[in-house]
Amino acid sequence: QMRLEESGGGMVQAGDSLRLSCAASARTFNTDDMAWFRQAPGKEREFVGMLRWGNYTFYDGSVKGRFTISRDKTKNTAYLQMNSLKPEDTAVYFCAAGRRGGNGLLPTSYDTWGQGTQVTVSS
Repeated sequence: QMRLEESGGGMVQAGDSLRLSCAASARTFNTDDMAWFRQAPGKEREFVGMLRWGNYTFYDGSVKGRFTISRDKTKNTAYLQMNSLKPEDTAVYFCAAGRRGGNGLLPTSYDTWGQGTQVTVSS
């Protein structure tokens, strides 16, 4: 079964940038739908953005224009570039992949998850 591993999290100040990576153990990742979700303490896991159908991206309104998802197929790795970070972006960030279809906005659209990486943004 494919595994996903996130990295790149850390503690930054408001306005800084971070790039998260999601490394997959299988090449099938390159054709899967993939997404980033995040979960803050005491809150449900929420959709951040997705990449599907090769190069279609869609972002939640709270991150649109600040976050960008990309994929390097030669490395079986996806990225989440996060710019202009805000304290409210503080959360554990998860990458997910799958082929369950649907609108891609819900966790149930994906069947493989990474363990998450912590992002903390101070004001």
